[in-house]
Amino acid sequence: MAKGYGKILRVDLKTGKATTEEITEEFARKWVGGRGFGAKILYDEVRGAEPLSEGNKVIIATGPLAGTLCPQGAKTSFHTKSPLTGGYADSNMGGMFAPEMRYAGYDVIILENRAEKPSILVIDDDKVELRDAKEHWGKGAIDTELALKKELGEEFQCAVIGPAGENLVKFACITHDFGRQAGRTGIGAVLGHKRIKAVCVRGTKDAPVADIRAMERIAKRMHRTSRSHKDFKMWQDYGTSFFIPLSSEWGSLPTRNFQTGTYEHADKIDHKTMRERIVKLDKACFGCPMCCGKYSYSSRYKVYCEGCEYETMAMLGANCGLTDVEDVLYANWLCDNLGMDTISAGSVCAFIMEAGEKGLIQAAPKFGDAQGLFELLQKIARREGIGNVAAEGTKQLAAAYGGREFAMQVKGMEMSAYESRGAPAMLLSYMTCDVGAHHNRSWAVLKDLELGRDKIEGKADVVIDLQHKRPLFDILGCCRFCWIETGVPLEDYAEIFNAVTGFGFTVDDLLRVSERVWNLTRCYWWREVEGFGRSWDMPPEREMKEPVPSGAAKGLVVPPEKVNALLDDYYRKRGWDENGKPTKEKLTELGLDFAINDIYG
Repeated sequence: MAKGYGKILRVDLKTGKATTEEITEEFARKWVGGRGFGAKILYDEVRGAEPLSEGNKVIIATGPLAGTLCPQGAKTSFHTKSPLTGGYADSNMGGMFAPEMRYAGYDVIILENRAEKPSILVIDDDKVELRDAKEHWGKGAIDTELALKKELGEEFQCAVIGPAGENLVKFACITHDFGRQAGRTGIGAVLGHKRIKAVCVRGTKDAPVADIRAMERIAKRMHRTSRSHKDFKMWQDYGTSFFIPLSSEWGSLPTRNFQTGTYEHADKIDHKTMRERIVKLDKACFGCPMCCGKYSYSSRYKVYCEGCEYETMAMLGANCGLTDVEDVLYANWLCDNLGMDTISAGSVCAFIMEAGEKGLIQAAPKFGDAQGLFELLQKIARREGIGNVAAEGTKQLAAAYGGREFAMQVKGMEMSAYESRGAPAMLLSYMTCDVGAHHNRSWAVLKDLELGRDKIEGKADVVIDLQHKRPLFDILGCCRFCWIETGVPLEDYAEIFNAVTGFGFTVDDLLRVSERVWNLTRCYWWREVEGFGRSWDMPPEREMKEPVPSGAAKGLVVPPEKVNALLDDYYRKRGWDENGKPTKEKLTELGLDFAINDIYG
């Protein structure tokens, strides 16, 4: 077994049988961990299966830095074939699950087949068992996590689905630590189909480390760098919520279903209002000095909730026209307890609101109607009335009711919270993200401001660079915030990775792994999705045809000719052909020869 690594735990949900496998040094060197392990196992083991079928799998993977002294070593990646898009899917969350999983001795957990009845998977070091979930089925994710901690013990870390996952809502999420989510791609629906209400883990072992003294020395330096950064206190005070006024100022805050990017009521739901009115505690994931999580309470609705962070405030707040921070918090809590991704949920609800305004959907809530929004979220989770179609996502809503031009999605997944007609690099990030329109792979909006909002030159280079660096952290098993926000250099991450594994990698070596994973996930789309290609990378029509009507980005748009020029440049620099397929030469260069026959036949 490779130094610095645990084992792979494979669980047959039909029989309850659990087996373990070694992680070889060859496998670890090529794929490193986390997102790399999950992507390769999914590629090898889920071929041609329908997302909601027994043939699909859920692969839970974390990286070698999780559970160590590395700052923010808390990331868990969940991998599957997406029920929302039909293509490659991963979603990651922070909290405490990844360290506990490693302390139990596992870097990867593979869930295959389907349980005979609603079940809970309990992993207690080497003891693995399926327990009856009958008394928990139908209950909220937060409610269930609380009950499971009382039942099993506080030291167990639980990843839980809510009613949305049970009812196969295509953007259902996994909830952990009362507010951390693996939110995107519909991973919760796959667990729901497998009849797994929760995965709970406790470990009493050590995280394996090749050189403990070196790890300790480097980790202390990384923590000092982060804590001495000029923005450190702002992150502790506000978390990501301080982006609300900035995003509105830039013209990037999605407002009323991305109709514009500047919200006139941004100050009513921003970081300062939130801090003054609802925040009770700061909250951190494992090993995190930044404490960007905010634990809040609504006296009106009598609920506690971790939040709201920027994406949720934008998508359930400005994008749905809400003007009260307590209403946004309650919508956040509803999504968390029901088990729905707040980004997709906010986009779906905003689409319905705009479709109602345009006469396409009858009896739709209006923008700003908080009670209507709450009712709609509950209908979606239960698949009642229009909620049954809404549970399929905006792409299917538009197919059923019309309004394709304002269905804000790419590859079937809703755009996260940056209006991008004034940000071509950010738009390209959405277009080429390997799970659908998600910001976390390449947050390029600041580069748009720096290089010129209406320019496309150099934007592909920016996006590719970020798509190698940012997902690297999902491979390593740690959060990227100490790097991107408080100045910890990438060289420190390579150094602490080597202390843990003994591998002797450079930053360039690690980035090469990240590029390899990026191309493998692209190959998965080509192999699994009929007709996949350039057309799947195109953005919503609104971004190409409707100039922004107001605010800082007024008059801006990224017309089709610029969109295609962006893609041409991106594909060329990636080593892909004009339809976005990785060339044989690029695959051979990256050690992905095995994929050539899959996508070229």
